[in-house]
Amino acid sequence: MKAHLIRVGNSRGIRLPKPLILQAGLTDEVELHIRDGAIVIENASSPRKDWAKAAKAMHDRAEDVLLMPSNPTRFDEKDWTW
Repeated sequence: MKAHLIRVGNSRGIRLPKPLILQAGLTDEVELHIRDGAIVIENASSPRKDWAKAAKAMHDRAEDVLLMPSNPTRFDEKDWTW
């Protein structure tokens, strides 16, 4: 499919046809990068998207424990009050 670059202020843009947007599963936020001389448009990544669900699953499996033992400090033992 061919498209024309259009002027958007001092930049250029293209209009993406709705069927392409739907087929690619694009949302309102995308990431652009160059790969092998081509401009690639991908959904923006959400690195922490499912952290709450993963934390709950860990809790349900009783896996949400400290990996290393806690080492109390002087502050913990003498200065801190509950």
